[in-house]
Amino acid sequence: MGKGFDPKKTVQHLFMILVVVVCLFPVLWMCVISIKTVGEKVSGFNALVIRHPTLDNFRRLFQLIPVWNSLFNSLFATVTGTLTTLFFCALAGFAFAKYRFPGRNGLFYFVVATMMISAEAGAIPLFIIMQKIRLINSLWSLVVPRIATAVGIFYLRQYMLEVPDELIDAAKIDGCKDFGIFARIVVPVIQPALAAWASLTVIARWNDFFWPLLFLNKNSKHTLMVSVSMLPVSEGLATPWQVILSGTTLVIVPSIMMYLCMQLLQRSDSFAGAVKG
Repeated sequence: MGKGFDPKKTVQHLFMILVVVVCLFPVLWMCVISIKTVGEKVSGFNALVIRHPTLDNFRRLFQLIPVWNSLFNSLFATVTGTLTTLFFCALAGFAFAKYRFPGRNGLFYFVVATMMISAEAGAIPLFIIMQKIRLINSLWSLVVPRIATAVGIFYLRQYMLEVPDELIDAAKIDGCKDFGIFARIVVPVIQPALAAWASLTVIARWNDFFWPLLFLNKNSKHTLMVSVSMLPVSEGLATPWQVILSGTTLVIVPSIMMYLCMQLLQRSDSFAGAVKG
């Protein structure tokens, strides 16, 4: 028999739908304005009506900023930064979770304690270090300082604690080396955690504004986020909202698509095939 009507769940679902609509409305409004002609209304609910859709705003955007070059810079910083962070955070988390060595707990507590310090607090010392090793105006300056993060190490370490020790012991008996255990046993099991952390890292790196603005002074090295922020706020007597929002659309929509793609990698039943019997 089918379940009866549940007023409580219905109210919960309606509330969640309302929250989703409220959250997505600014994105929808931004996308709509980006394809409207100059002179059409950009405020109020009537702004959602498109009478003459056009891509001229995006053409103007490509004339004002080097979109393709900035897009490459953003992709490099995002992809390289995400892959390196996943690798080194997972390695550190594996060591803290499954190995016993002198000072392990003290070192782990120190790593966790650094989470209470704002990253921006170390901006000046970090800038000096990047300058000393000649990484200013290099895209690697967006990768090297955050090659491993305390939050990532802590998150993956907590997940790896749930990996059965029997799997690792069996691999050792079979003669598998430490890195082989990490790559062949642990990484496949913690795939949901890696996918979740990768999703957060991709969004953070793609939307990063402070560090690219600090380390990259040349226009040719700017990421897409920084380049869009430098769009002129006025052309003649009017503010080119359509062009500005077309740039914003170019930044935000890919981040949403990347996040949705990363969600496909998350599987709640990854442990099901790890242990049998």
